[in-house]
Order: sequence, then C-alpha cells, then structure tokens
Amino acid sequence: MCLAIPGEVVEIDEGVATVRIGDSLRKASLLLLSKEPELGDYVIVHAGFALHVVDPAEAAESLRLLREMAALADEKPS
Repeated sequence: MCLAIPGEVVEIDEGVATVRIGDSLRKASLLLLSKEPELGDYVIVHAGFALHVVDPAEAAESLRLLREMAALADEKPS
C-alpha cells in the first residue's frame, strides 16, 4: 500500500522541493504542479512527486491521523 503524505516545503531548487515530513527531509519533484509552491507551503507527496498544495490545517490533521494509525498498528493485542 502506498500513501501520499503532506510535507512542508523548506527549499526549492530548479523544480525540486525539499520537504519536511516529521523529522525527515525528502526531495519531491514539482513537475506535476500547475503552480510552484512557496516556502512554508504544504504539499501532498507521493512516490517522489508533489501532487498538490494543501492548507496547513488540513496537512496537520492528516499527519495527526497517520500518527494515530501508526500507534494503533504498533499496539500489541491483549
């Protein structure tokens, strides 16, 4: 299964953004976007591509839900 995850754009260099996802930095191509994001914008990243810009509140909620799902998956059955 693949997930598209929101990341904050922290650097842009010739059509490639560096995005912060949690404590990690990843590269994401901006080729699929109709308009280049600005620093501080959040983009949905999948398979190394930024798919679209999202509202910061939406990004925060998506990340919260992903963390919650990961915590539930890590729980051991009683």
